[in-house]
Amino acid sequence: MLPMIEQGDIDRALWQIAVDLSTTMPGEVQLQRLVSAIGSVLPCDAVALFHLQDGVLMPVACHGLAPELLARRFVVEENPRLQAILAERTPVRFDAGCPLPDPFDGLLALDTEREMPVHACMGCSLHVDNELVGALTLDALDERAFSPLNDSSVAAFAALAAATLRNIALIRALEQSSERQRAIARDLMQEALRREGDLIGNSGPMQLLKRDISLVASTDLAVLITGETGTGKELVARTAHAQSSRSEQAFVQINCAALPESIAESELFGHVKGSFTGATSDRLGKFELAHGGTLFLDEIGELHLSLQAKLLRALQQGEIQRVGADHPVNVNVRIIAATNRNLVQEVEAGRFRADLYHRLLVYPINVPPLREHMGDMAILAGYFLDAARQRLGLAQIDLHPLALHALQSYDWPGNVRELEHLLLRASLKAGRRTTGRVILRTEDLELPDGNTAIPTLKEEQAMPPESGLREAVDDYQRRMIASALSASKGSWSQTARKLELDRANLQRLARRLGLIADSSQNDSIES
Repeated sequence: MLPMIEQGDIDRALWQIAVDLSTTMPGEVQLQRLVSAIGSVLPCDAVALFHLQDGVLMPVACHGLAPELLARRFVVEENPRLQAILAERTPVRFDAGCPLPDPFDGLLALDTEREMPVHACMGCSLHVDNELVGALTLDALDERAFSPLNDSSVAAFAALAAATLRNIALIRALEQSSERQRAIARDLMQEALRREGDLIGNSGPMQLLKRDISLVASTDLAVLITGETGTGKELVARTAHAQSSRSEQAFVQINCAALPESIAESELFGHVKGSFTGATSDRLGKFELAHGGTLFLDEIGELHLSLQAKLLRALQQGEIQRVGADHPVNVNVRIIAATNRNLVQEVEAGRFRADLYHRLLVYPINVPPLREHMGDMAILAGYFLDAARQRLGLAQIDLHPLALHALQSYDWPGNVRELEHLLLRASLKAGRRTTGRVILRTEDLELPDGNTAIPTLKEEQAMPPESGLREAVDDYQRRMIASALSASKGSWSQTARKLELDRANLQRLARRLGLIADSSQNDSIES
């Protein structure tokens, strides 16, 4: 006598599978729970769930079958019964006398000798949005086992199996996408860290800047970066993030100066669907996107006064509220802000909240203008010229000594950014003269008139055809030292400071260049 199939048991199994669909658990565990639930209520000795990929059915979970089944792959064209199951949208049954070979003969777990053939077999194809994604199979040793089983019950389990496969596939796709984005962010931050965030220079002001960044990067303190336009405030922010414990999390940037007042709140804090005209769906703001990472508020001095109070609340309480939402959201964000404005004057003028200013001013970092670290000009020029060489496909770009002097004599109102763009333009124009080595000369720079103290001698006079580059450089250094020494009224200490050189090294160089007649004269040099 065949066992009765209780509809209540089937309903409970269906309910449990549906609950599992909305529960967070590893995909392998969820699939195994599904086939185990099916095997516990249906009159079968074995259940197998397959995922279809490129004409091959791959087992993803099984119940009552030999464990080695999960390592096998079933080519559809080589398995007539599986092929027949996939060809139909409804459950397919095979009676005991079916001549088609059963792929699970001898694989039932209760058959310890692995010799017994399957006598009852049925299966159902799995579809998601009309796409064939796999199959569910049931097998039994009793040839009459599936007689009392309704096709509708099998179809219901098959539908839930298809939904489970889709659910797991979507979660895995999201995880892979998330991991890819984390990997990209990690690689970018590591690259920025290897290159010290492109903060080029070894002068005193730059060393102090790097020390400040290194000191504050290891904390979660708010940072306010100040400096003129073009000094590299964004690079400072990125370097601080790259050196922090949040380096593998998001670095989200927003330019407050480019935010129209009408959408600024939504951009920062997000909004819910229907909160205003055009809000057709929920949207995360920059704070939520930066959760766990760093939010860089560039040009914070331009932020509308009406938003400053809400920004202050986010900084003080660690929570934000989307536009149109009725409850706040907690966020864990490290704030770095930057401005080229004098915020003290903005506070006095009533354009910036004093409490917000002091909240941001936990650790201030000032980025020096280029004119205050001219000692880095040579290394900065070399860095930008090498970058220009790669971008323009040139073999080599060198800077003539008089051109370097011209760069050092300019006041650079646009700072490092202006230098980068100027050298790129000059390299592009100079590169048209030759296909080989390019030498940038003073006239290639096209610096504004009246802003440089370019030597009066023409380059052709400084380095005539019969003289070499070494002689021209020596002459250039000789005139620079003599000019600085004269301006310092003969003080070698002041001259060394002007030229940003060690005094002993300067005197050795001056002696080699003939500016100090002999070693005995050194005794009269002030210490």
